[in-house]
Amino acid sequence: MTALTLSTAGAATLRADALVVGVAKGPKGLVVAAGAEAVDKAFDGKLAAVLDSLGATGAEGETTKLPAPDGLKAPVVLAVGLGTAPEQDESFDEEALRRAAGSAARALHGSKKAAFALPLDDASAVTAVAEGALLGAYAFTAYQGGEKKGSKNGGPKQPLAEVALLGAKPRDKEHKAAAERAIVVATEVNVARDLINTPPNDLTPEAFAAVASATAKENGVKVQILDEKALVKGGYGGIMGVGKGSENPPRLVKLSYTHAKAEKTLAFVGKGITYDSGGISLKPAGHNETMKCDMSGAAAVFAAVIAAAKLGLQVNVTGWLALAENMPSGSATKPGDVLRMYSGKTVEVLNTDAEGRLVLGDALTKASEDNPDAIVDVATLTGAMVLALGDRTFGIMANDDAFRTSIHEIAEEVGEASWPMPLPEDLRKTMDSPTADIANMGVRMGGGLVAGLFLQEFVGEGITWAHLDIAGPAFHEGAPYGYTPKGGTGSAVRTLVRLAERTATGDLG
Repeated sequence: MTALTLSTAGAATLRADALVVGVAKGPKGLVVAAGAEAVDKAFDGKLAAVLDSLGATGAEGETTKLPAPDGLKAPVVLAVGLGTAPEQDESFDEEALRRAAGSAARALHGSKKAAFALPLDDASAVTAVAEGALLGAYAFTAYQGGEKKGSKNGGPKQPLAEVALLGAKPRDKEHKAAAERAIVVATEVNVARDLINTPPNDLTPEAFAAVASATAKENGVKVQILDEKALVKGGYGGIMGVGKGSENPPRLVKLSYTHAKAEKTLAFVGKGITYDSGGISLKPAGHNETMKCDMSGAAAVFAAVIAAAKLGLQVNVTGWLALAENMPSGSATKPGDVLRMYSGKTVEVLNTDAEGRLVLGDALTKASEDNPDAIVDVATLTGAMVLALGDRTFGIMANDDAFRTSIHEIAEEVGEASWPMPLPEDLRKTMDSPTADIANMGVRMGGGLVAGLFLQEFVGEGITWAHLDIAGPAFHEGAPYGYTPKGGTGSAVRTLVRLAERTATGDLG
């Protein structure tokens, strides 16, 4: 994990491998953002002109490196675009700062230390820049460079080792708290990313459960793990129905963080399909190469519970990880089979590739038994949601409009793109089964909403519930941008943490 420090040193005097400054699009051309005054002075007030001559535009995430002039201790200046400059007396948007810091950190892979002289108007800006830098510095290299040790290549470039935030005050309580929170949240997002990026031969349900258990115990979080024998005995037909086709048996993990003064309890439920072949309804070639990411919801839930514990939030948070591997074999569930869920409800399985809703159904029923104030499930659930909202936005469904709105506002606040989606009652009829209480498939059109309606069937009566379908943003296959890497993203972790914070302070709206 990249180290983060708050520094009162001047931009001209701090020794670092690189000095990061912000630039933006002004009404009359490129402008240098606040925080970089000393750097601009070293360029005789012509930093914007020099960058302009090099083709810099100030566009969001754009980076330009140039040698530092005399008067600066750092040998390199990295200018990063912040987008359009705000109106006078206004501040840069927090997400713009977060993305700019992430772009800069990515551009400085292989460096030991970088000083960030970006605009820090308040503690919120400190949080944004710190989070962006720590998330942007992420790299998953665990499986790279094994044969290159001692060679000229030396293996893959390592992430930026240290970030110094210039203008942030280490003795200011708000700045210090903002930095500490950013470190916790970014660390847990990166843990989720590591889990998502881990190959499925190494991250089986049992292995995931072991990681969760060890980490939970280290952070004072209680853990309970139901293995395949306990799942069979307990009647968890959904989880067992999905996992019985694999040699790697399923697990249901309960993580419990409690606070002595907590007045509210949240339950987070995560889909944890450590590999999804589609089962007997096998996915075609081209659709299964990235299916190690189908446990992203469970990774987000795990990370959020640990973050809540580290932050000491005054709220009880329970995490449920529904872990299984969906594989075809002689023992696998077949289309047409009927499963009896933990709730007692029977489900006709029409498509074994609609497996996430089956494991979540059992976990939602179990989570409801604790009667929490609210349940939020997170899942890479449907390709239909990707078709509806694209690769960067997750959908939010809920049985309470106000709760859905609150989660949407929270997600936007922390920089996670989301959109509220409906649960049309007419689509429920399309899951009627002549054989069982419900089928696991309905009409194709609106398939993401159909999946949400299925999950709603397993939420306890009177419990506020929301469903986050993160199928789009959970795994990024394109080029990195901002603080978003290629591969696992840790989508929804920041939303869940902020929801827990808001619940703890009673500021949920």
